[in-house]
Amino acid sequence: MVADLWIVFAVLFVTLAAFIWNRLRFDVVAMLALLAVAIAGLVPVDSVFSGFGHPAVITVAAVLVISQGLVNGGVVDQVARLLARAGNNAMIQVLTLTLVVAVCSAFINNVGALALLMPVAIWMSREAGRSPSLLLMPLAFGSLLGGTITLIGTPPNIIIASYREAGAFGLFDFAPVGLAITLAGIVFIGLIGWRLTPKREDPAAGDKLFSVGDYLTELKLPEGSDFAGGTLHNLLTAGDSQNNLVVLSLIRDDKTTPAPSTFTILRENDVLLVEADTESLGEFLEITGLALASGAPDEETEENDTGDEGRRQQAEKELVAGDARLIEAVVTPGSQLVGRTANRLNLRERYSVNVVAVARQGHRLKQRLADIRFRSGDILLVQGFEETLPGNLRTLGCLPLAERGLAFGREKRLGLAGGLFAVAIVSIVAGWVTPPVALVACAVAMVLAGLLEASDAYKAIDWSVVVLLAAMIPVGQALETTGGADLIASQILAISEGQAPWLVLSIILVGTMLLSNVVNNAAAAILVAPIALGVAGQLGLSSDATLMAVAIGASCAFLTPIGHQSNALVMEPAGYRFGDYWRLGLPLSVVVTATAVPVILWVWG
Repeated sequence: MVADLWIVFAVLFVTLAAFIWNRLRFDVVAMLALLAVAIAGLVPVDSVFSGFGHPAVITVAAVLVISQGLVNGGVVDQVARLLARAGNNAMIQVLTLTLVVAVCSAFINNVGALALLMPVAIWMSREAGRSPSLLLMPLAFGSLLGGTITLIGTPPNIIIASYREAGAFGLFDFAPVGLAITLAGIVFIGLIGWRLTPKREDPAAGDKLFSVGDYLTELKLPEGSDFAGGTLHNLLTAGDSQNNLVVLSLIRDDKTTPAPSTFTILRENDVLLVEADTESLGEFLEITGLALASGAPDEETEENDTGDEGRRQQAEKELVAGDARLIEAVVTPGSQLVGRTANRLNLRERYSVNVVAVARQGHRLKQRLADIRFRSGDILLVQGFEETLPGNLRTLGCLPLAERGLAFGREKRLGLAGGLFAVAIVSIVAGWVTPPVALVACAVAMVLAGLLEASDAYKAIDWSVVVLLAAMIPVGQALETTGGADLIASQILAISEGQAPWLVLSIILVGTMLLSNVVNNAAAAILVAPIALGVAGQLGLSSDATLMAVAIGASCAFLTPIGHQSNALVMEPAGYRFGDYWRLGLPLSVVVTATAVPVILWVWG
């Protein structure tokens, strides 16, 4: 028994170290931990993979699918349209955005809510001539706060509900505490907190992040060109320089074709609008014999006269003719682009996407596009077609930020999407069916109703989170069955002996909060929940109160960008640094703790 205890502690120590090290994906780390306890015999053979059928895992997957269905139905898109009318006052913008994202996060995945409203926040910042750094951190923290309001708002709540001894928590059992900390947090952020966010100098404030025209050049196929009658692909594979040049438009007889297919047959006197640096352009001209139809770009020269500005504006217009669009998108942590180049992925051929430019840490990268290995948080300016670009960006793991001239609107099916979700919520509240059954039924109904394709439903599920939960649930059970949870609880008891219940709850809440700032919040909830139950049993506290403290602590990771994916998503677009988060996050954590503990004792004590 003692040997089992040491083994489970060793596995947990290595697992936590790997989470913090952050070199391996957290789902891979979780699976390694599961295999370790399985091989050591700490989990029964028939229970090793039982986590994949756990109600909490099924519920999380269903919520993610429903979130995508609500997006496709235009529910949150309509909210974003209303937000655009908030005006330019900084305090009003912060309060409005934080409140709306919190409400959305209560019912859909909080990362999904942030992803929907982040483009609006960036657009509002640029319209007001301010850096997005003012709005994005409050927006991210608001999404975390709102997730605490309902059972389905965030995975830790779903996990904690499964640990309750007197039956799982209901959909709105989290609301008293969640609403209290959300309102307190929004008031603090809106009145004081936003002034603590770093004021990054943003070259894009009030303007565009990318000055595209500086890098565009028109090339003409001269009469007698060897490439006339051949395909665009033949031209681009004529030499090594094709790796550093992007064809954005084909101009023929005064007709512009944006993002032309590489199978397009070229003719004499065709004009190609290309994006390239000066060195790559020179190499390409030498190899192909094409002629300049306009002046070569000069990256060091500023546009000081009206003629250059007019040329730039006309060039940009040619990029978005017809159904073509220019969109800025951020590379998410799980994107397949991370660590790879555009050419290696063959983005133009496979996804009909042209990467026009890349920005990192608020500045456009001036090195060759072919040499840029994408990083999480890079902002890409991409060209594609309206019909396929959003889906292709989702496949690539990129989050659209703001289209040139933010536009809302696709076909709206608000009544259908909202109605199906409302039926699921009523079914849960009325007790007709359990939350997993109601939510899975809602997800299936959305697919049958055509709100999203079955393939899109699978894509909407964050499988890394599903694997993390499924793997860590048996590991958490091993901690409990070996007596490890009781041992840790007894140590906390020794510290807390003779102390008031509010202090014990504060220790549990703050300890979980600190842990969730360095590991995934779902993993933090799984690891601390059995310990909290042990503390409650030995001190005679309400188990519901201690579980609620764990739920709040696991969801409120405000101190680091790695504590939650919402924090990581806003880091690059806002130009934040790792050490920026505590400036607003620390006082907000104090506000949450000071609000949550009394309310927990009042409602659940």
